[in-house]
Amino acid sequence: MTISHVWRGDFDDAALDELHAEGFGHQPGRTAWRARLERHSLGWVCAYEGDRLVGFVNVIWDGGAHAFVLDTVVAPGSRSRGVGAALVEAAAEGSRAAGCEWLHVDFEEHLRPFYFDACGFRETAAGLIAL
Repeated sequence: MTISHVWRGDFDDAALDELHAEGFGHQPGRTAWRARLERHSLGWVCAYEGDRLVGFVNVIWDGGAHAFVLDTVVAPGSRSRGVGAALVEAAAEGSRAAGCEWLHVDFEEHLRPFYFDACGFRETAAGLIAL
């Protein structure tokens, strides 16, 4: 079946909560995703296989030139099919259309090949403080 990627796509909070929990290895909660995204995000991309949510990425921003990729997740049964890279590509297109000049991402080391090779990010110096 074909997978579609939709900028600011519609989703059910429970379906996104389940996908996020499955992808990041935690128990599903009762996150009010729609309210959170509407308040803090430039946009997001939903990947659908038919009407089933199989992928998601959130794009936050500084209100200007910089957008940031967060929470890229693909359902286990849909991985290794280019879904994640297409999510990031759609996130870049949506960010560019909004006037952003830079798309940032941080990630765990094991995701380096995905973000650098599959998505085209390049390495930069960055910093992080655990809070």
